[in-house]
Parts: sequence; C-alpha cells; structure tokens
Amino acid sequence: MSSTPFDPRLKRLERLLEVSRQASSFRELYPLLQSLVDVACELTDSQASSILLYEADTGLLKFVAAPRAQEGMLQHIRVPVEKSVAGLVFAQSRPLVIQYAQYDPRVYRGVDYTLDFETDSILAVPLIFKEQTIGVFEAVNKRGDAHYTEEDVIILETLASQAALVIQNIKLSEETQRAHNELTELSRMKADFVAVASHELRTPLGLVLGHTTQLLEHITDSEDRQQLEAVLRGAERLKKIIEDLEKVQLVPQEPTNLRRSKFALEQLVQEVVASFQDFADRKHIALQTQLPKMALTIEGDAEKIGIALSNLVKNAITFTNEGGRVLIAAERIPGYVKVSVIDNGIGIPAKDLHRVFERFFQVQSHMTRRHGGMGLGLSVAKVMIEMHGGQIWVESVESKGSNFSFLLPISTVQADAARKVFQT
Repeated sequence: MSSTPFDPRLKRLERLLEVSRQASSFRELYPLLQSLVDVACELTDSQASSILLYEADTGLLKFVAAPRAQEGMLQHIRVPVEKSVAGLVFAQSRPLVIQYAQYDPRVYRGVDYTLDFETDSILAVPLIFKEQTIGVFEAVNKRGDAHYTEEDVIILETLASQAALVIQNIKLSEETQRAHNELTELSRMKADFVAVASHELRTPLGLVLGHTTQLLEHITDSEDRQQLEAVLRGAERLKKIIEDLEKVQLVPQEPTNLRRSKFALEQLVQEVVASFQDFADRKHIALQTQLPKMALTIEGDAEKIGIALSNLVKNAITFTNEGGRVLIAAERIPGYVKVSVIDNGIGIPAKDLHRVFERFFQVQSHMTRRHGGMGLGLSVAKVMIEMHGGQIWVESVESKGSNFSFLLPISTVQADAARKVFQT
C-alpha cells in the first residue's frame, strides 16, 4: 500500500493513544511526567520540553519534569508568574506560541542563563484539572527552525490534559494514604495510652477499694461511715470508667473477638433488668419488660451483648426523671431479634442525634452534664452490637424521651450476611 501525506499525522495520533493507555499504569508521578516530556519532544519535534507546577507556598512555578540532562539543574529553579511565558500561560489559562523568542521580553532568561541555553521558539499550554490551572507544559525550540503549528498545540494540550489528570489522581492517592497512616498512628497511640493508663490506675484503685471496704467493716461511727461510703462510691465510679475505656478498645470490630454460643436472649434481658432494679427503685422509676412468650434463642457472645444492653438501660435510667418509666422490649423478626430500650426521660436534641454513639461525646446541657461520665457507654454498646453484624440506632424527642434499638442476627450465617448490609 502506498504511503500518503497523512501517514505522519496518523502515526502521531497512534502515539498519543498509546501514551493515554500507558498513563493509567503508572503508580508514581516522576516516571509518568518524564515519559510525557519525552513524548512531547518527539511529537512536536522540539529540542526540549518541561512541566512546571504552581507552588502555593511560594507563589512560583517549579520544574517537575525536564530532559534528563537538564533536570538536575532545573529542580532548584523557580519561575515567577510575572514576566515569564509560563507565568502568563498559567495566569491566563490559555496556550501561547512565540515563534521568535530571542528578544521577546516575556521569556524568563534565568533558565537560559542557568542551562547555558538559548530559547529560540516556545510553545506553552496550561495544565488544567476541573477548570483549575495547576501548572504549565512547555515545548522549546522547534527543530529545523520550523514554526510551531496548530497541530503541535493540540498535541501538547492532549499531553497536558493527561498529565493534569494523573497528577491530581496520584496526589489524591498520596494524600489519602498519608491521612490513613496518620489515623492509624493516632489510633495506635490512643490504644497504647488507654492500655498503660488503665494498667497503672488499677493497682492504686484496687488498694483504695480494698482498704475502704475493710475499714467499713470495722467502723461504726455513722459520720465516718458516710465519708468512707462516699470514697467507695467514687472509687467504684472510677473503676467503671476504666472498664469502659478498655471495652471501647475492642474496635476494630472483628467477629473473631467473640465467644459465640446459643443462648436465650429473653433470659439475658431479665438478668440485666434485675441488676438495675435497685438503681431504678432509688429514682422511683418503673423498670418494665415486654417479652414474647416464645424463646428468643440467638447465637452470639452473651457477655458482650449484655454489656451493650446494660449500657443502654443505665443510660435510660440516668436520663429519666424521678417517677418516670423505662421499658425493655424484645421481639423476633425474620432472621433477627430486635431489642428496644424506651424511656420518657429528657430526650436528645435533634442536632445531637447523629453524634450520640461517638466516643467521649456528651450532650452539652444543664440537664445532662450533672450526671457526669466520660461519654463512653453508648459508644461501647455500638461496638458490641456491630461486632455481631448488628445495627444500633436511636430515635428521640427532646423533653419527651428516647428509644434506643438494636438488631441482632440470630445466627453466624445471618451475621455474615448482615455485616455486608449494615457496615458497607
């Protein structure tokens, strides 16, 4: 087949398509940019080519890719946005061609002086990503004293768009990885702190609890006993805070941390209610249950589910005024059991509902701050339920009351399926 005048153009188009396909395979920024610079020289028939990116902290343009023979000297050079071709293209976000650049004042001569180079002609196009200019792609000195053409402009713009897209994607990936690494490190530091603090607090706290209990057995004076009982209550409260801190460290919520066995959920509900009966009686709160006649047998870690339910019941009693009512209801629905802890207490403001399960979060209100605590109970409950592949949520109206509910899969198979639905 005989050649045609369009063969060189077709070859350039094929080369551009090849570059576009290869660009997606690059995982590091420098090799990609170097490849694009080499291709730009090849397809525009230029002596040199370079890519510059805008530095926000200096307000200047820096070279990030150039011919290999020049890159060592160029990496320390910064090009001003004012009084430079690259700066003009960056500021105006449109291509610029200068066919006779020897005496053009727009050409920044600092680069030529550094490289002992002479810019005779130049083509520059902006690097644009989502309508924002992030840098400039240049081709310098068209070979054979030829002029840059409209086709050269299109070629360089095509390469520039490819460069801008991959630059931003790689930067976003790097930023995401850095953020992930920082969060992982913070999580590790937090876990280490909690572990060390809990361990160091347990020994002196054990001494306080032991000696206070022993003293109470021998002291009969009512005033002294009241003071010791106050010390004992404070120590027991501190012990509960330490236990909550340790429990919340069960995140990430891996099902391998569970000791699964079949048990009767309705029996667990009754045990939890019995453990809080004295607390409810002291506040004159009616603590009631609503359980089905049929057994609610599920497969799970009864201890951890008990912790979750206990935290919800304690929370309900704590934030329900004297003479109020707390109801614990359980029912079976296909594949799950649903448990609800319903109170007619002070409720939660609508603006805080989405945050109640966050660690250390407490509703800032004169009605809630007086109850103290570290804001871990609901967070711990959430951890325990989600470890089982379940889901927990709250509905509340301020001054009317709250309804904390959770769903638990009845079996391991159902839990695996539920985890894909609730925790995606």
